[in-house]
Amino acid sequence: MSRRSSPRSVPVGCPCGLPAPYDGCCGRFHRGAAAPTPEALMRSRYSAFVRLDAPYLLRTWHPAARPARLDLDPGTRWTSLEILATTEGTAFHGTGTVTFRATYRGGALHERSRFERVEGAWVYVDGDFLE
Repeated sequence: MSRRSSPRSVPVGCPCGLPAPYDGCCGRFHRGAAAPTPEALMRSRYSAFVRLDAPYLLRTWHPAARPARLDLDPGTRWTSLEILATTEGTAFHGTGTVTFRATYRGGALHERSRFERVEGAWVYVDGDFLE
């Protein structure tokens, strides 16, 4: 008679692709901490898409470009985020860009996103879709 073992709980990294657990990675930004760089904000926004956290996405959108509401599709299954390039976005900059590829079941989104500091916090301004 064979004995089956029960599945083990394996720690999984954050949805953004970093190995840290969600609570210590993007979760802290979702709970209100300010992202220190455009890349950290991009990763946290990707995690918010994965977790269907529309309030966070709206809160981290530039006020001049923010939509009135955001309807996320619960059928979209985001599978990975790859950061391809970053420019500026340090403590000495007021703007920055992040070029990324976000993969979902059935396709991918390739974008160069622009970020800006508003009242000291990084926010998403807009982006250009790339091929």
